[in-house]
Parts: sequence; C-alpha cells; structure tokens
Amino acid sequence: MTTVEQSIEIAAPPNEVFVFFVPQRMPYWYGAEMESRLEVSGGEPDFRAAQKVRISGHLKGWLAKKEIAHTAVITRHETPRVLEWRFEDAYGVRGLERWELQPTPIGTRVTMRSEYEMPGRAARIVDWLITRRAVARRNRDYLARLGKLAERR
Repeated sequence: MTTVEQSIEIAAPPNEVFVFFVPQRMPYWYGAEMESRLEVSGGEPDFRAAQKVRISGHLKGWLAKKEIAHTAVITRHETPRVLEWRFEDAYGVRGLERWELQPTPIGTRVTMRSEYEMPGRAARIVDWLITRRAVARRNRDYLARLGKLAERR
C-alpha cells in the first residue's frame, strides 16, 4: 500500500475551512481539474459515516471524452475535524483518503492522507515510478485550492 501525506496551513479557523467539506462545495477544490461531481446516496446535503458517495468527472486533455468514476464510503466524519472515505474504482485501485483539521495559532492545519493499492505487479512498478509523484502533486494542488477558497471567506 502506498501512502502520500501532505499538509497546509490555512489562515482561517477549522469551522470556516470545514464548510468546504460538503458534497456541493468539495468539487470547487477536490477534483476541479476533472470537473468532478459528488453524488451522495439519498441526496443528502452533508456527509455522514457509512454513506456512499459517487465521485465522477471527465479527464481534460487527450482523454477529455473519458469519464472516470469511483464509489467511496464515508468511514469517519467529525465536524470540523475529520473526513475520511474508502474507495474503489473500476480498475481495481482501492484505498483511503483522509482529511484532518487541527487548529493552530494562525488558523488551521489541514493534513490530507491518501493511501491506495494498485492491482498487479506492473501497476505497482508504475506506481513506484510515476503515480505516487502524481498523487502528491495532485494533493498539493487540492490543498492549495482549498486554502485559497477558505482564506477568501
């Protein structure tokens, strides 16, 4: 299993940052490059533990016509401290994403942790060579977008 963890300091209190951890606001910063959509089972406005979420979107660039999607199950939700989900996609990649918010003297430290496992030996080699770096860059971009949004409030 591969683990990628990154943090950012945001100059806003945790409750003002956590307002971006709801299904209708997460696509502004999470998956914005693929115009992601989060569809919550039952159409509920907020996340809760044991809830299923379908995350879908279109990759830009040469794969623009390719829709990607995976299903996540919320495993932990504590306002305004933690959001965690487990996921699996159509290619057999599965894992966990977790965001933890901690108050700091200047605002909030948000730590994003991605754990995933890719099936097959070839996929694990590609992960070691390429994927883990791409996930780290993607997560940095997500956190930077979240920071900009939260600090504008």
